Amino acid sequence: MTELQIRGLTKAYGPGEPVLDGVDLEISAGELAAVLGPSGCGKTTLLRVVAGFLPADRGTVTVGGRVVSGPGVHLPPERRAIGLVAQEGALFPHLSVRRNVAFGLHGLRRAERRFRAEEMLELVGLAGFGERMPHELSGGQQQRVSLARALAPRPALVLLDEPFNALDSALRTGLRADVRTALRATGATAVLVTHDQQEALSTADRIAVLRGGRVAQCGTPQEVYSHPADAWVARFVGDAVLLPGRVEGTAASTALGRIQLVGGVTDGRGTVVLRPEQLLLSEPGRSAIRGRVADVCFYGHDAVVSVAVDGMEGTVDVRHPGPVLVRPGEETGLTVTGRAVLHPGAVA
Repeated sequence: MTELQIRGLTKAYGPGEPVLDGVDLEISAGELAAVLGPSGCGKTTLLRVVAGFLPADRGTVTVGGRVVSGPGVHLPPERRAIGLVAQEGALFPHLSVRRNVAFGLHGLRRAERRFRAEEMLELVGLAGFGERMPHELSGGQQQRVSLARALAPRPALVLLDEPFNALDSALRTGLRADVRTALRATGATAVLVTHDQQEALSTADRIAVLRGGRVAQCGTPQEVYSHPADAWVARFVGDAVLLPGRVEGTAASTALGRIQLVGGVTDGRGTVVLRPEQLLLSEPGRSAIRGRVADVCFYGHDAVVSVAVDGMEGTVDVRHPGPVLVRPGEETGLTVTGRAVLHPGAVA
């Protein structure tokens, strides 16, 4: 069942170009979807329109089978059955943790509200924290309380507005996993708005890539990463090696040699898209592709080696697992593995 359906959604703040320009999007019940895009692409505006904080100019928004925004319809936020987790928790500083979580539980007796609040705090790993005040919590704990508050009324949809931005890297990674677990435990449908590609890829069941107020591609993280809709999406969602190529049957001729292509292709020229992990370092004398190491960036779990290839402008990046033995200035060979995606048009 589709829990969130957006059709032809358009929103402008003035006479200029619209921030949202005919957005179409469907999120199934129980899915965690990420809306991913660069600054200014319309992510926050989309969230605010869905939540009811902004009226749409055109189009419809349907939540749980009910139109909440459309021609002649604009339900206020409190009537949309939507929970919101803001960027920095946005807790009421004068209320205890338990009272923050219970704030939206209307129509229940005090004992029922208390029970539901404690149930949600246990779900997000904060059992026993009910009497504390927000200022006594860490940033990560405040975000957990904000999630518990959003989930407590059993909303049809939960919106997460870049909720991990203010946290350090290690805490962000752990909290993302905990949030995903809590959402799945309640069966909630959620939309995560983010500009962080790794966050979207590692957290979401579905990714909608927003560009210029439109959905450039929507699919599973594997689909968007492995089969990007165009060269821009490839470059934005993860690292990409983009090469001019000339199609020859089922392969393309490039500066890195003949590369097999995914799916049916037609004759002509275009941009070949590889991922850095598809390139392997090899002995210079054993490879037809030779170059010189320009830079090495070590990240612990892997390293990115930039190689200036003989006869080719610029460098290509190679993602190498673990430590590397090559250093800047040394010669190396390259080997291409797997198949590539080809898109019409020159390298952007």
